[in-house]
Amino acid sequence: MKENRSHRQGLALVGLRGTGKSSVGRILADRLGRPFADADVELEAASGRSIPSIFAELGEPCFRDWEERMLGELTTRPELILATGGGVVLRESNRKRLREFGFVVWLTADPALLTDRLLANPRGLAHRPALTSAGTIAELADVLQARAPLYREVADLVIETGGRTTRQVVDAILDEWDDRGGQSS
Repeated sequence: MKENRSHRQGLALVGLRGTGKSSVGRILADRLGRPFADADVELEAASGRSIPSIFAELGEPCFRDWEERMLGELTTRPELILATGGGVVLRESNRKRLREFGFVVWLTADPALLTDRLLANPRGLAHRPALTSAGTIAELADVLQARAPLYREVADLVIETGGRTTRQVVDAILDEWDDRGGQSS
């Protein structure tokens, strides 16, 4: 985790699917009086396709190319609160862009909890492509193990979301944001 890095322009949330990036991001944006964007939603709107259809029809490399382009566009927006896709950290160019963008928060949780959250969400797993051939809990555990060093590389702050409400996660982020010179309203 990086320490004492000054805020530049934005605040990005990274982490696996189901960690609450979109929910937390919306509340953060509201509390800070800043614009919010969900990179996956923006990518789907720009491409005219759902993420599962991009994976199924064009493959993961094509999706990652679109994801990289979308991140490039979104990180130029001043003072944006950005919820990224879970795999955005897979490319070094994206990790570099996130570090340059501003304050990066890694939201994490136990894979069993993430599975429960995904199954309870109306968009749930049907809206998300499988990333491995394992079952959901095993898949999330495998993906977390592989991506954890990449999330850690970009993170200014790590927040465990298990056992916390969305509001408590937001408050923890804002406390650290304030301590490091960010401004909440």
